[in-house]
Amino acid sequence: MRLISTAVWSFLLSAMIVYVIGSMAGISFNLTAAIAIAIVFTLGTVVLGETVITDKEN
Repeated sequence: MRLISTAVWSFLLSAMIVYVIGSMAGISFNLTAAIAIAIVFTLGTVVLGETVITDKEN
């Protein structure tokens, strides 16, 4: 469930970024760019969450 919610939020945030930047540049919304950014965000978050950030048990 944690990975699914990460993917959904990554897609929503990347779609917002693509929309805002596209609107400022005067171009139309590009769904392919939003999906590509969402994949990068999701992979980065999963890698950081599973490998780099760990709980230290004392």
